[in-house]
Amino acid sequence: MKKSIALIVLMVFNYGFCQKKFSHTDVEKFQKQINSEYTDAKTSPLMEEDLKAFKTLDFYPISDKYFVNAKFEKAKNEKVFEMKTTGTRTPKYIKYGTIFFSINGVQMKLNVYRNIELSKQKEYKDHLFLPFSDLTSGKESYIGGRYIDLKIPKGNTITVDFNQAYNPYCAYNHKYSCPLVPLENDLNIEIKAGVKAFH
Repeated sequence: MKKSIALIVLMVFNYGFCQKKFSHTDVEKFQKQINSEYTDAKTSPLMEEDLKAFKTLDFYPISDKYFVNAKFEKAKNEKVFEMKTTGTRTPKYIKYGTIFFSINGVQMKLNVYRNIELSKQKEYKDHLFLPFSDLTSGKESYIGGRYIDLKIPKGNTITVDFNQAYNPYCAYNHKYSCPLVPLENDLNIEIKAGVKAFH
């Protein structure tokens, strides 16, 4: 009996506490922060003429439908590879794991990656890169897909909020070289969340 109670407590600890709740405020903070970055000439990826007229990025309405607590599976024996970009730059990445989740009853999976050089910096040592494209890409959202920043999870679940999906800098300025979304991260569903296409 004691063993079964201990097991239940352990399961609640592993799964219950990892389940984060959707926060409207967190998304608003993300939107405010990215708008602030794009308004400032020192940090903005916008071209000079766009920066002059810039007020705000265009966002999908905030929705908890696109907030998921996904199952996380760490990758094993993966090799470092050069990720293709829109330019000649080929940054080194490694596939760190796969996340499994469902939206509108549709089961999906996406790979998450770790930038080798970036991971050597203290502030990015836990950083994971999630590039994805979906059925809105090239229509309502940027044709090249979008990105989400994540942190390495402590357990086997990871929170992904598509409301915080943003465009690569290439969506705003051709002088940037941006990682291309790998084919396996193309979703056969509309993700109507996050930043929309520019212009």
